[in-house]
Amino acid sequence: MLLETLLPLGKVDPGLRAPEIPLDLQTVGADASLLEDLGYEGLVVEETKDDPFVIMALAAQATRRLKLGTSVAIAFPRSPTITALSAWTIQKLSGGRFTLGLGTQVKAHIERRYGMAWSPAGPWMREYIRAVRAVWDCWQNGTPLDVAGPHYTINLMVPLFNPGPIAHPAIPIHLAAVNAVMCQVAGEVGDGIRPHPVCTPSYIEQVMLPAVRAGAAKANRALDDFQVCMKPLVAAAATEAELVPKIRDTRARIAFYASTPQYRAAFDHLGLGDLADRLKLLSRAQRWEEMPQHITDDILEQFVTIATYDKVARKLCDRYGHVVTHCEFSIAVKTDADRDMLRALAKEIQSEGLERARRTILGMAA
Repeated sequence: MLLETLLPLGKVDPGLRAPEIPLDLQTVGADASLLEDLGYEGLVVEETKDDPFVIMALAAQATRRLKLGTSVAIAFPRSPTITALSAWTIQKLSGGRFTLGLGTQVKAHIERRYGMAWSPAGPWMREYIRAVRAVWDCWQNGTPLDVAGPHYTINLMVPLFNPGPIAHPAIPIHLAAVNAVMCQVAGEVGDGIRPHPVCTPSYIEQVMLPAVRAGAAKANRALDDFQVCMKPLVAAAATEAELVPKIRDTRARIAFYASTPQYRAAFDHLGLGDLADRLKLLSRAQRWEEMPQHITDDILEQFVTIATYDKVARKLCDRYGHVVTHCEFSIAVKTDADRDMLRALAKEIQSEGLERARRTILGMAA
């Protein structure tokens, strides 16, 4: 029996924009409406140059059916109570369409960008999620607030700051993850994981999902509704000629990711530890231009789905359909032809059943 349908979660992509340029806040509502019209299930946005909760509020106000989520909102710089309130507010505004996606960030950013003391991320995130849910329980059910742990002591909630119950209090929490520790935490206390784009299908199946199942077993939780949501690395274009610069860009991205220690496990899984070592040395020497040439076509194919638009939906389904429940894909929509193409792409991915992915998540035989 099909438990649900494989649907693409979209991401705001207002025309052609370089990654260093913030979103155009004036067009978020229109972009969200476009995704809803095209048949996308939802829209997610990461935290980079704009507050993701503000983006979600703009999108919620402009739509009625589109599901909404933070693909990554950085957890630790925010108090659990602050995060709980932001999510509660978006859930109220959207009528129950919001998913809270959280990420940890790396030690250097926590210490040097946010000015905070670092602590091991797994135990910290476990405590953080439990604290967020305790605050929600207090607001929804009047449960006395009593959070006491190594990182947080939260036990005060007065009427002035209590927003009270809402119609849809069950807000899913997803965790951005690469390593097995965070996957286990997600299995213990989360409702889904968001694999990083460097996580290949075999890595998700053989490393991440077993850790999720171990965490769920530890907490005696079922995984029937657990989700694996991912925006894979894709090089897609209308024609073969237009694919050339997209492939070049993704080759550079893979080289950068391979040089980053936090993503090392995904490369070790494929026997590419030596490559990661070489690229780490080049990045430290700031020899950025030399790095992409180390990513051969064979390596590129392991991480990137490369196809023209007429073939990319099938390739994504074939590649990720057995391990991913929600696949995210976006292109710039500049013409009516772009709009029609993206609508057709979304419809094709929607037709893919999720039984394979569900069985893999649950650890059942294919």
